[in-house]
Formats: sequence, structure tokens, C-alpha cells
Amino acid sequence: MQPITLIVPVYNERASCGRLVARLGRLLERLAPDSEVVLVDDGSTDGSAEELERTLPADTAVRLVRHARNRGYGAALKTGLEQARHDWIAITDADGTYPLGALPALLEAIDGGARMAVGARRPADLPAVRRPAKAFLNAFASYLAGRKIPDLNSGLRVFRRQDAVRLGALLPDGFSFTSTLTMALAGAGHPITFVPIRYGRRVGQSKIRPVRDTAAFLLLVCRMAMAFNPLRVFGPAGVALLVAGFVLLVARMLMPERPFGIATTIVLAVGGLQVLAIGLLADLINRRGGSS
Repeated sequence: MQPITLIVPVYNERASCGRLVARLGRLLERLAPDSEVVLVDDGSTDGSAEELERTLPADTAVRLVRHARNRGYGAALKTGLEQARHDWIAITDADGTYPLGALPALLEAIDGGARMAVGARRPADLPAVRRPAKAFLNAFASYLAGRKIPDLNSGLRVFRRQDAVRLGALLPDGFSFTSTLTMALAGAGHPITFVPIRYGRRVGQSKIRPVRDTAAFLLLVCRMAMAFNPLRVFGPAGVALLVAGFVLLVARMLMPERPFGIATTIVLAVGGLQVLAIGLLADLINRRGGSS
């Protein structure tokens, strides 16, 4: 087993800090020598950073980095990547929901040849209010990627530092960092292993904001469609419009007495061609960008 850097974003998690430090200490005993943990306090206002500084032993392999203001989950991970000393990166949350004991299994998957190993949560372990959106997002991601993705945005995973650095500005500063990383590697054909895990109840208050996070979810779906496999979306939509226009034209020819407007047929056909053209153009841009 090779040494890793575990990055843990922290934002207003004071209630879980003591437990987190204890869990990290036990985890380091199971990891390869010289492994490290980088805690990134993302501008907490509840004293999380101060609690961590008070709790961390002076000679520990756990380091604390602080943001002066809240910059986002993805931004905290990027800061951790800048601080990391090792080629393989692991990430987890500070709220106690992800089982740190599953990390060795993820590392075994990496040793077996996976480019990224992801802890896949069971739908039954998630809050009921989050299951429909998550199921749709996983299904849509699987369709775009052309392979099964059981957990698109799990916060427990191991990946290569150079992959995240290479993707650069494509990875956002918000919660969709993990989703984008998954789609980018899956779209490039890299082997990804999903290891089933149990997802626990969080310590402290959830950061989910229904209205804002729903809007971000819809934006993420649109970005995924445009950025990773636009033809998988625009192709069927364009063909459907063309088929509808053709069916309407045939119906008008067979039943001239019925009020099938020729203008509607033209609109459907032209709309279908435009949608296909947009998909082809977006696909061309993606392919040229990927080869540069």
C-alpha cells in the first residue's frame, strides 16, 4: 500500500471535530507510513478551526490549512491538492457520514489498476428527500458516460493528484467538484471502481439548501450534457423532432382534409436539424479540446 494524502474540507463542523481527529488518528495507523491528512477549514464561523488546533497533537501527521473566508467545497479540495505531498489523493467529509475504515478497500482497488476508486453509497442510507434527485443524476450520468455510475458525487474516493491538477479550471469551486471529476475520468475512458459503502448519519447541521441546491443541480445536469457527451442528448432530441415532422407530413398527405398545418411540419423539421447541428458542433468542440 502506497502513502496517500487525505484531504478533509471542514466548514462549520465544530460538533464533530473531536471525533474527527480521533478517527483520523486510528486511520493513519492502518495506512502506509508517511501518509498524511490535510484539513482545510473553509472559513468556518463556529470555531471549527480553533477546535481543531486545540485538539490536534503537535507531532501528528495531520495538518490544518485555513481559508480566510468561505470559498466552497471544491475550492477547499483544490487548496488541499496544492498542499499535498503524495501522488495519490483521498478525500472524505468532516461530518462523520463516510466510513474511514473503507479507505483501505479503495486503495486496494487502486493497486488493482483503477484510475479512481469511489465509495458508492446505498440509496437506502441517504435521506429520503435526496433520493429522487440523486437517482436521476446517477442515471443521467450513466447514460452520458455509456457505463454504470452508481454514485456520481460521493465524497469518499481516491484518485491521482495529476488528474485533478490537469483538469484545472474544469473542476468547480462548489459541491459539483466530485461529479465533474467522475464524468471527466469516465468520459476519457479511465477505469473507475465503485466500492459499496455504508453511509452514516451526519454530526451537526446539514449544509443543504433546497432552493439553491436544486438550481445548482439543474445547472449541473445542463453542464454535464454540454461538456461530456452532447450528442447523447442533442442527437435523440433532434431525431425525435425530425421524425415528428415527417410523421406530420405523411399524415397531411394521407388525410388532406385534416387540419395538419404545413408550418408546424416545417418548424419541427428545421428545429430537429438545428438541434442536431448544435449537438454536432458541441461534440466537435469537445473532441478538439480533448485532443489539444
